[in-house]
Amino acid sequence: MTEEKKSYNYNNPIVLERADPWVYKHTDGYYYFTGSVTGYRSIEIRRAKTLNELENGEVLHVWHAPDEGEMSHLIWAPEIHYLHGKWYIYFAASNSEGERNQYNHHRMFVIENEHENPMNNSWVEKGQIVTQFESFSLDATVFEHRGELYYTWAQLDPRIPGNSNLYISKMANPWTLVGKQTLLSIPEYDWEKIGFKVNEAPAVIIRNGKIFMTYSGSATDENYAMGLLWADEDSDLLNGFSWSKSKEPVFVSSEANAVFGPGHNSFTKTEDDLQDVIVFHARPEKNKVGDPLNNPNRHANAQVFYWTEEGFPYFGEPQKTREI
Repeated sequence: MTEEKKSYNYNNPIVLERADPWVYKHTDGYYYFTGSVTGYRSIEIRRAKTLNELENGEVLHVWHAPDEGEMSHLIWAPEIHYLHGKWYIYFAASNSEGERNQYNHHRMFVIENEHENPMNNSWVEKGQIVTQFESFSLDATVFEHRGELYYTWAQLDPRIPGNSNLYISKMANPWTLVGKQTLLSIPEYDWEKIGFKVNEAPAVIIRNGKIFMTYSGSATDENYAMGLLWADEDSDLLNGFSWSKSKEPVFVSSEANAVFGPGHNSFTKTEDDLQDVIVFHARPEKNKVGDPLNNPNRHANAQVFYWTEEGFPYFGEPQKTREI
């Protein structure tokens, strides 16, 4: 077996009860992990030298929600990034636990840390990421391309039927959007509209001359699945016509392997940096009753994925997990 074909069998789930998992592998050799913490009142960072060690590795709660105000409830989907020599965590927070609509509920925020090691409590609130209209918004991610910083996120537009669409903007700095903001995708296919009409949780990987953006659609139960957008790396990423969209989902539940609702993913590399890894949350069973958001059994999973001859990501089927 060549080094390039080394098999990685991750001990899935790699972290229990952490929906919306985000993994960033830094130059210090550590994997840094964030995800939605059960109870939705705090942000934690985990770090370890291997993905399998994240469950029992270093853990620190670096930020706690205040008792009241715009960031006081439902802390969802934190992501940790290293940009321009500083650490940033992007997340969504709500001013209430009431029904979601365009006027209350989630907005997007960011905290900053200038220390070399982010495992400390020196995080500074940089405030809300302000978009061109005020409404329910969440699941932001950031990527750099050819010296430009881009921000892509999910937001409700009351003029468009559904819960959320995908948007993209350039950034003046890691906490400020600048210029035009482009609508990239709305829930239009049947698989994106089961339970709720949703496009959310974008994640970006740049390979083979293209910008690939995965995202998730439908309700967060077993119907949750991943879709794919892509654009040529030489195109204007703020031009909606630069982007193409798969009509079919690219990663779905596996009845055979008892992995349900895979989605809200991030990308990282194997420990030897030779292969690409998708990190995603999924459930070990279908949601039985009630709002699936209140069911904490979304766990973080990791598996290697591959690339087709045409240069597109191929995620295959969610792999069977250990007994929990």
